[in-house]
Amino acid sequence: MKAYIVGVGMTKFEKPETRDWQYWDMAKEAGNAALADASVAYEEVQQVPVGYCFQASTAGQRAAYELGLTGVPVYNVNNNCATGSTALMLARQFVEGGISDCVLALGFEKMTRGSLGSGSDGGADFRTSPVARHYGIMAAAHGFEMSPPTAQIFGNAAREHMERYGTTEAQLAAVGAKNHRHSVNNPYAQFQDACTVDEILAARTVHRPLTKLQCSPTSDGAAAAVVVSERFVGSHGLEDRAVEIVAQAMTTDTGESFASGTCIDAVGLPMSRAAARQVYDTSGLSAADLDIIELHDCFSINELLTYEALGLCGEGESGKLVESGATTYGGRWVVNPSGGLISKGHPLGATGIAQAAELTWQLRGEAGDRQVPGARVGLAHNIGLGGAAVVTLLRRQSEPGVRPYTDVRGAGRLRV
Repeated sequence: MKAYIVGVGMTKFEKPETRDWQYWDMAKEAGNAALADASVAYEEVQQVPVGYCFQASTAGQRAAYELGLTGVPVYNVNNNCATGSTALMLARQFVEGGISDCVLALGFEKMTRGSLGSGSDGGADFRTSPVARHYGIMAAAHGFEMSPPTAQIFGNAAREHMERYGTTEAQLAAVGAKNHRHSVNNPYAQFQDACTVDEILAARTVHRPLTKLQCSPTSDGAAAAVVVSERFVGSHGLEDRAVEIVAQAMTTDTGESFASGTCIDAVGLPMSRAAARQVYDTSGLSAADLDIIELHDCFSINELLTYEALGLCGEGESGKLVESGATTYGGRWVVNPSGGLISKGHPLGATGIAQAAELTWQLRGEAGDRQVPGARVGLAHNIGLGGAAVVTLLRRQSEPGVRPYTDVRGAGRLRV
């Protein structure tokens, strides 16, 4: 059974403590927006997977109760930075498996200011951290410094990429410049100021070679998506709202993540590559068929690594790819038109669903000044250390002169 996104909503992503609100307030705002977008009442929702990292157990119920007290199952999901996409994947599985016709995926985070130093990344005692093995790889190869641990492991991955492939600091900064430029037109973004490559290079260094403007900020925010069956789409007349979840895959670490002893692999390149391969195999599509991509640019280097994992370029060629303009408006793909995590913000539990929201708006042609012309196929990539990588392929159900797909393994659009 096929699954479709028919409604999405999100709050503006904001610096922590900007607004006097609780996590359930932001979840209510995003959830009601998604339900209104779908023209669906909460009473029709049959299951609610809820993603978050920094709140207590059953916070998902506390948030969902703001939408209604209907007694439906609520599932609390925590998968590090891939939490939101994991909640979305559960929603899709409920629908595709024929268990439910209407599911609400909800994600939120209320964070504290400053770099991540506790909570989802394991805290200061890395011996007992869920990502101790990952940080152990880094420590063996590069030592352990006083800078934020996630910035260290990704910064060291950047150094490895530079040493191995000749990637430059300017190419890394070009990722940040592109995404900050894209966010200017996104009213949901935490930052909406354009920055040049020179300004990004001149910003405060967090962990060499990464500067502050190449790192995703802590953020408060929420996002939601209504996922329904094909039967529900037809019975509710939602064909004009429906975006098909064509394929989706989650992978976790294998021996490949650790065998090389590199930070490049420890931060998830093998997971991302494997998830992308599964999605392409299931859908019969490839990177060449994509129009728009929302990917996990927690740090600029991760955007470059993900280009390679998704097959946008060959190994080691990602620095040249972003420098060429191939991943912005007027290029081969538009990557992170929302501004990405670097500029839109990164409230961990909401991020993956917010990516799906952006793609849904884009594929419907509703993204306003940041609209990617003619976008029909989109891909979301969301990753969390420790580890999980989720890749989701979305497609507009139909467009003028094009019959809707009936087989996800079909190759390309069928003109009529």
